[in-house]
Amino acid sequence: MSIYAELKRRNVFRVAIAYGVASWVLLQIVDVIAPILELPAWAAKMVLVMLAIGMVAVLVFAWVFELTPEGLKKDSEVDRSQPVANKTSQKLNFVIVAFLAIAVVLLLADRYVNPAQPDAASEIAAAEVGAEELDNSIAVLPFVNMSGDDSQEFFSDGITEEILNSLASVREFKVAGRTSSFAFKNQNDDLRRIGDALGVSHILEGSVRRDGSKVRITAQLIQVDDGFHLWSETYDRELTDVFEIQDEIANEISRQLKNQLLTQDTRVAEVQQTTPEVYELYLKAKQRIYSREGAEIDTAVAELDRAIQLDPEYAPSYAQRGIATIILSEQQYGSIPHDEAQRRGKRFIDSALELDDNLAEAWAGLGLYYANEPASADKAIDPLMKALSINPNLIDASNWLYIALYTLGDYKGALEILVDVTERDPLYRPAFSNALQQFNSFGQTERADALLQKIEAFDPENPDLLSARATNYLWSGRTGEGLKEIEARSKLGRMSGVEKIYLSVGLLRTMQFERAVDEGSLFFRPDALYAVGRVDEAFELAYQQASSGFPETLFILLNRAGRSDDIVNYLEERWPSISAFAEENRGDDQGYGVMGEVALAYQRTGNAARFDEALQFMAKHVQKLKEQGVDNIAFYFNEAVRYALMDDKEQALDNLERSAARGMTTAGLPVEISPALATLADEPRFAEIEATMLSTTNRDRATVGLPPVDANYEVMAAITPASLSNP
Repeated sequence: MSIYAELKRRNVFRVAIAYGVASWVLLQIVDVIAPILELPAWAAKMVLVMLAIGMVAVLVFAWVFELTPEGLKKDSEVDRSQPVANKTSQKLNFVIVAFLAIAVVLLLADRYVNPAQPDAASEIAAAEVGAEELDNSIAVLPFVNMSGDDSQEFFSDGITEEILNSLASVREFKVAGRTSSFAFKNQNDDLRRIGDALGVSHILEGSVRRDGSKVRITAQLIQVDDGFHLWSETYDRELTDVFEIQDEIANEISRQLKNQLLTQDTRVAEVQQTTPEVYELYLKAKQRIYSREGAEIDTAVAELDRAIQLDPEYAPSYAQRGIATIILSEQQYGSIPHDEAQRRGKRFIDSALELDDNLAEAWAGLGLYYANEPASADKAIDPLMKALSINPNLIDASNWLYIALYTLGDYKGALEILVDVTERDPLYRPAFSNALQQFNSFGQTERADALLQKIEAFDPENPDLLSARATNYLWSGRTGEGLKEIEARSKLGRMSGVEKIYLSVGLLRTMQFERAVDEGSLFFRPDALYAVGRVDEAFELAYQQASSGFPETLFILLNRAGRSDDIVNYLEERWPSISAFAEENRGDDQGYGVMGEVALAYQRTGNAARFDEALQFMAKHVQKLKEQGVDNIAFYFNEAVRYALMDDKEQALDNLERSAARGMTTAGLPVEISPALATLADEPRFAEIEATMLSTTNRDRATVGLPPVDANYEVMAAITPASLSNP
């Protein structure tokens, strides 16, 4: 008998068909109940795998056993003179028909209850046939304050922002960022120009007139390409209804666009309610925090404290109070010591989340708290992603997500976040300088220049452009030009902590060390103090910074002073291994400078094993940078240091030459500033590189009106105007 006939006789084929149909029905049932039971996405896949494994077992079982009136028997024990196989076949046929009937019912139910949706290609084809492509983009321009009282400006701005945030919470909308929309405040620009600038096809504008306890809000939705008014409305309400007004306006706009953009049941997010006085204090404070000006944020803190006193249950006040406290640290926009700002700010954030665990700005504040701590940056990702899931247009959360990703070494991912932010909100102050720096970090100078030109086209009188230009110049090797821009910014008033860093970089690279001590950032003050001979003060401050989690400056100065054994002692007293040290002290997109100092210290103290281990950490980090496409002058300088430590002089000189050609300087003799380069000092090419760096230093000094320095970096005679143009 053939194998086919034997399989047929033993009903293996019928068993396979019955099992297959039953499995299909079971999978349909799982597909229906999985969402109801909130089963994980892998649950259906697991059922399918188990059924596939079961098929093999069932077929083997069908081959070996036969179903008889006396029960299961081995096929070899069945009397072939009895029609057992035929009876089994009839039972299997009944099972197959039953499951097929169930399958047909399920198919019909799916067809008529859930009609098939056209695939993406069909939808695109249908859209192309239509008169024009659907567009869900909108900008909310600042509502005009018509109250005749400048003090009500905060109220009209706040109404605008709440409507903007409400619309942004609807994922189907593409909403232009707040900062860029507000750039057109009090300007009578052509709507086509605004639409082109912001990349939107609809604009919502309006006005707010407040008179005592009454408020009138008008709003109109305009189509950019032809100026056609799609909808307009006026709302007269008692001020106690302000929250209902906001929801009503946002939902009305949603209804006007839903036929083109949204589903019928879409509603925008509602704002949490409080008293009008508390709400106004909150709005004023929030506007001040957006300014990123220290004095304004100080005032915001007082307003938020008053709001919390009046309504201890209003969560948004606590969230903004926490954010304000954190960014008032001495490293950012205020003067509070970093650790204290973090600790105090976290308390307010926790209170906000206890009151409302679905408040986007509170989750964003928690993300900011963790992003500000390098050792805890990984904890920032989840709260920031949650904030953005609640409010996708919360630009602060996107910017803080960039900081967290950067700290964690995902420089490419951080850059992608910044690209998205600058496209949606190109005038958002904290992000565009970051974006310019990151473009230069990846060697994308043309892209950085293009972004800067775009910002200038938006608002050519914006003082923040000075900081933006400084960033672009400093990180692309044009120190003199960058210093001129940041000095111009310093004349306009109090600078942020980041702007002071830019100033310090410019002053140190042009060898203005005394000014760097007096005017620059606290981060760079040890370097400046050391350069002017105030060595004890330099080390005292460097040790303080190291105890706060930033040991790199201390290690740099100790190696320069020939005290490499102190680095070894400091490290080994606090970390059990180089691996533990590396976990808390990561590299950045310019290299792994602090690990280079560690490697040099172990090389000088004769610990070959730990020297090699430090080099391995450097190599691993460099590989990650190369894979992500990092390409900047500081990276190549640090690569020169790494190869010099490895005694690979050719590679060290190649990288150093590349860095110098793009504008790298050392504000002193290179071998004194970076002692690891001393092994290159006798190489002819090194002398040429030194000359290039010296020439660049003098070019930058001439740009800011300083006399040149000689080969020993000693200041030469005062220059004449003629020599300024030919350094």
